[in-house]
Amino acid sequence: MAARRQQRLVNLVLLLLSTRQFITAERIRDTVEGYEVSEDAANPDEAFKRSFERDKAELRELGIPLETGRNSAFDTEDGYRIARKDFELPPIEFTADEAAAVGLAARLWSSATLASEARTALIKLRAAGIEIEEPPGADALPLLAGNEPALPQLVAAVSEQRPVQFDHRKPWADGADKRTVEPWGVLSWRGRWYLVGYDGDRRAARTFRLDRIVGEIRLLPGSNSTQRPADLNMLDLVRGANEQSGQAARVRVTPGRAGQLHRLATNSQRDGEGEILTIEFRDSDRLAGLVAAAGKDAVVLDPPELRRAVIALLTAVARNPVGGER
Repeated sequence: MAARRQQRLVNLVLLLLSTRQFITAERIRDTVEGYEVSEDAANPDEAFKRSFERDKAELRELGIPLETGRNSAFDTEDGYRIARKDFELPPIEFTADEAAAVGLAARLWSSATLASEARTALIKLRAAGIEIEEPPGADALPLLAGNEPALPQLVAAVSEQRPVQFDHRKPWADGADKRTVEPWGVLSWRGRWYLVGYDGDRRAARTFRLDRIVGEIRLLPGSNSTQRPADLNMLDLVRGANEQSGQAARVRVTPGRAGQLHRLATNSQRDGEGEILTIEFRDSDRLAGLVAAAGKDAVVLDPPELRRAVIALLTAVARNPVGGER
């Protein structure tokens, strides 16, 4: 939903909450900002009617108790109002950190499949008069990509404390292992989403990259049997699970090509087939992506694990080319 319509809905809710009388559609049209119709419109009245009908349906879908009625027997048309007793929540107060967290969550809107739920929540909070703050320096923060297919189900599973089961592929592995997890939370780190939870098969806390989940997430009956430790720092757990000791790779490239790899190289030397770059790295997935992106202009000589990672990436692209059939 466009931001303009979102603001119009909030204005409509505030108007209908501000009076005990029923307000006619014509008065709503004159009062609520956002119902203006272009003078060039062929039928302004019909355009307003369509917009207003959509907004009424949206409010009812959001669970807002929209009443219809007349103030007296002399009224010739129905009006609308929202009874405060049916709408108002108990007082809600956010700390500065909590308000900033809600504002940060809203940054998922641009790409997240959670956009509908986020929009519904924010409309209700703003209509209740609660300010949602942007985190400090929000203009400088990158948008949080929320396009992982597994993200909505895992967020729901965390909220409901429901165990989940899924197939998870290890780095460079040909197949995937079935994992049964009691989810404690999801978070984004270095542009990737992770699930943190208790792995029932390993009997320990584990982290799982969402882009390595294969197939559907299966919600299991019952609730989590383990509680998230009070002192758990999920970011430290994710960081620790993904921190790799420094390694060096040798990559043969076509002279004058693979510029990104050249910029990372600490040493280079020519041989009969091209130029061999020595690249120090900690994130093998990132380096594998850069080598794969160079195509035929880059070949990993060692380590073998990095070579297998590049082959896996290129194989996946060959099976599912961009714009091709899946």
